[in-house]
Amino acid sequence: MRNRVCQLFGIRYPIIAGGMVWCSGWRLASAVSESGGLGLLGAGSMHPETLREHILKCKAATSKPFGVNIPMLYPQMEEIINIVIKEGVPVVFTSAGSPKVWTGKLQNEGIKVAHVVSNSKFAVKCLEAGVDAVVAEGFEAGGHNGAEETTTLTLIPQVRRAVGELPLIAAGGIATGDGMAAATALGADGVQVGTRFALTQESSASEAFKQLCLTLKEGDTMLSLKKTGATRLIKNDLFFQIQQAEERGATPEELRAILGKGRAKKGMFEGDLQEGELEIGQIVSLIDDLPPAAEVVQSMVRGYNQRIAKLFAAFLL
Repeated sequence: MRNRVCQLFGIRYPIIAGGMVWCSGWRLASAVSESGGLGLLGAGSMHPETLREHILKCKAATSKPFGVNIPMLYPQMEEIINIVIKEGVPVVFTSAGSPKVWTGKLQNEGIKVAHVVSNSKFAVKCLEAGVDAVVAEGFEAGGHNGAEETTTLTLIPQVRRAVGELPLIAAGGIATGDGMAAATALGADGVQVGTRFALTQESSASEAFKQLCLTLKEGDTMLSLKKTGATRLIKNDLFFQIQQAEERGATPEELRAILGKGRAKKGMFEGDLQEGELEIGQIVSLIDDLPPAAEVVQSMVRGYNQRIAKLFAAFLL
């Protein structure tokens, strides 16, 4: 399965584990990379020295390439960027900001840069910024999302048209080999997978959060906080507090006051299932187990090859 994403990042399979807050520590990142994909550390929930520790542990656990996902709203961006450069991280995925700000500096240090977008307008900005790859994420994804609420099925071909031959990675609602085959058919060169890797043995999310996710059905997550930054959440007490506030016309300031600080850590990492912020993607309703990350990679590759073979056979008929 050699393609442009594999060649760009030096990996065997075009499968990237999303750098998720409170889920993507060194154990998950190194396990995915060791299995032939690209594991990402989620810098968004790490203090600078914590990130350095996870980078060093990831380097000790695997000799394969891995990366760091950095939300550009991070308050100590320059410090984080300097750590990534100093420790020789080969790949950085950026999000939630302009790709022009740090792409050149990172590339000058030999680091490959991908940027996450939710619409074709921002994809064009990625092209202009000279990123090495773009991640097009549909609103099926967990956590922070695009305000347009564009689905992955619609987004991928639009972004492909916008960026021409730039390597394109699909994200949002992908957890299986079938999903990877569908994304490829739409023009993607690889996939970024969040929810499926969040629910693995190596994920640093709390066991209580993982077990809750295994019980979720269709419709148990919904896009919320649209006035402050659209976020897909599990429907719990906090979600309904926010929903009621939104329905009565609460201001962004009021919504931020309800959310407070540390809610994501409280929910996903510490396991407060009612008052914590619980982020997970729509595809969670398809997941009913907590396998090792390596098994997820193998299953996706196997499923992809089987689906492509069936499609090829049907075409010949």
